Amino acid sequence: MGLQAFLLLACALFSVGLYGVLSQQSIVMLMMGLELMINGLIAAGGAFWYHVAPAAADGQVLVLVAVTVMALEMAMGFAVTTAIFRAREVDITDEAGDLRG
Repeated sequence: MGLQAFLLLACALFSVGLYGVLSQQSIVMLMMGLELMINGLIAAGGAFWYHVAPAAADGQVLVLVAVTVMALEMAMGFAVTTAIFRAREVDITDEAGDLRG
């Protein structure tokens, strides 16, 4: 596969994630859209890195670290969402707007 195919995949992931973020009101669906957008950026970065230096494994390590950090971030986000839902029975972003300090 060439660079164009990976960039097309990254663009598709980012576009689907952007649609999900802009069209959903559920906190969980919003977080899933953000996850897809970040995955698109990681795929594009990994593809560029492989295109520039295919012999070096630096890009693959960076992608693994980014995916690991992203998984930890999403776990923390779901924990906060679960805490908000248990405390207030709220799972929609408009209803959770009063949490802003």
